[in-house]
Amino acid sequence: MVSIRGTWTKIAESDRLKRSSQSLAVVGQQVYIYGGEVTARVPVDGALELINFNGSTVTTSTLPNISPAPTPRVGGATAVLDGVLYLFSGRGGPAMTPIEENGGIWKYTSSTGWEFILPKYPSISFPLGRSYHAATASQAEGLIYIHAGCPESGRLSDLWSYNPKENVWIKLPDAPGASRGGSSICCFEEFQSRTINVARMNGYSGAEEIGGIVDIYSPRNHSWERVVFDPNGVEGPGPRSVGTLLTVRIEGKQYLFTMFGEGRPSPLGHAGAGRMWDDAWIFDIEEKSWQKVEWETIGPAPRGWFAADVIEVEGKDGVVLHGGLGEDNERLGDVWLLKFN
Repeated sequence: MVSIRGTWTKIAESDRLKRSSQSLAVVGQQVYIYGGEVTARVPVDGALELINFNGSTVTTSTLPNISPAPTPRVGGATAVLDGVLYLFSGRGGPAMTPIEENGGIWKYTSSTGWEFILPKYPSISFPLGRSYHAATASQAEGLIYIHAGCPESGRLSDLWSYNPKENVWIKLPDAPGASRGGSSICCFEEFQSRTINVARMNGYSGAEEIGGIVDIYSPRNHSWERVVFDPNGVEGPGPRSVGTLLTVRIEGKQYLFTMFGEGRPSPLGHAGAGRMWDDAWIFDIEEKSWQKVEWETIGPAPRGWFAADVIEVEGKDGVVLHGGLGEDNERLGDVWLLKFN
């Protein structure tokens, strides 16, 4: 595998942007940030934060919170399909319980604002309300995938697809291994069949941080495959949760990319900060092998419970990272851009 290095640039920071357990989604050259918390179990207001890339200029703003809009929440999940931002569930309300919207999903565009959509067939099964689940979108299939997370009690291992054009949920085979929250998923193109697959890794089972496996779901075969590696920090990334998993193209080749996350939970649970990672790794889909990304500049402090997505910069894939929880149990309000060299 060709050596891959990365360069970090801090592009914004403010008290307003301080938060963890938020959602972040990129639409073109605009980065939308929604939800999260500054104080544990107290959601921030429901306004969208906008970071706008215009060439070499980056601006930040808070968009007016116009009804209808989602109720404030933490641990929600967003995905972007055909330029539309979709938000599913999260945790909120006075009791900070999962927000149960009966399979409903929120959609947002800059021209129309928020719109709440209930499923076409409400009597047919749909994913339960949950928090700290994962979401991704398949542009080729026109689908959004929702996976795992924390319902009213326990953790989940389910996988669902949502078709916005048909407004229909379909339950897919559960993922193998322990049920979990704080997992990460992304879609990628399988290099031989050129079909879309879903990759899943990491998470917290309630007893331990999970690592050492990339689980791959094939919609074509309706089955899961497991790629096992040694999570020793040499052969592959160590176990973690509340990190990220993204698909990036570097020099025309597609890779899976993961970084940061919580490597050991706090004894205080959600009220505290555990041991956080500050590393990043690239997974070669063809060779099924990992390579650690080396930093050429000083980058973000170790963190988990952050948000990140892929953004195109100067015709190449980069990664934008925002906020999260530091090892000092303080919420972070910084925004960074990672470019691959």
